[in-house]
Amino acid sequence: MAFRVQFESNDEVGVFAKLTNSYCLVAIGGSQNFYSIFEAELSDSIPVIHASIGGCRIVGRLTVGNRHGLLVPNTTTDQELQHLRNSLPDSVKIERVEERLSALGNVIACNDYVALVHPDLDKDTQEILIDTLNVEVFKQTIADQVLVGSYCALSNQGGLVHPKANIEHMNELSTLLQLPLVAGTVNRGSDVIGGGMVVNDWSAFCGFDTTATELSLIENIFKLNESAGPSVIQQNMRQTLIEKLA
Repeated sequence: MAFRVQFESNDEVGVFAKLTNSYCLVAIGGSQNFYSIFEAELSDSIPVIHASIGGCRIVGRLTVGNRHGLLVPNTTTDQELQHLRNSLPDSVKIERVEERLSALGNVIACNDYVALVHPDLDKDTQEILIDTLNVEVFKQTIADQVLVGSYCALSNQGGLVHPKANIEHMNELSTLLQLPLVAGTVNRGSDVIGGGMVVNDWSAFCGFDTTATELSLIENIFKLNESAGPSVIQQNMRQTLIEKLA
């Protein structure tokens, strides 16, 4: 399911939350209503962790993660790091990285298998990314934008990318990621997709401004209305790719 939610009257849900298949980070200091929507949907399956990074609430833009791990910038304090270590599932690795492009959520987009990264991302950060998150890494832009984490959202089922991404580039990305992709918007026409929503394999959360059409597109591309098993999902993915490349 896809849900509409606001953080302190702000529709940029992806700025204040980070959602994966094994945990969800939410910014501290929000309203109870914000947390209750996440907890009602997720807490039976994964922990919902209240956190800050370097004293900031923009946890979704400063971190990047998937079910295998979480990367945080070097501004993260020892206390915040310890809180995350204590709260995350034991199987999730956490690493603090020294990276000039410290808003990791803006410069990296990933699911459990692949990551798209800013063309200027440091080589050491890429290696930590590969080791911690268990992903293949590709340097890419989306619609000529280098902030790949801001202009797309990925799950293991599909991806939503900047509305100005052309068909050729989307086909190339789709082949790299082995995922069906669609160009679209959130929050009534916003192209900052990574800032406007978070998604995993069974849930998505978008801003209140997201229209019914945008919500429907999100539910379809991320297959949020399907209760299909992994094998059926993979089969559908391959079929979609074959159709696109044919």
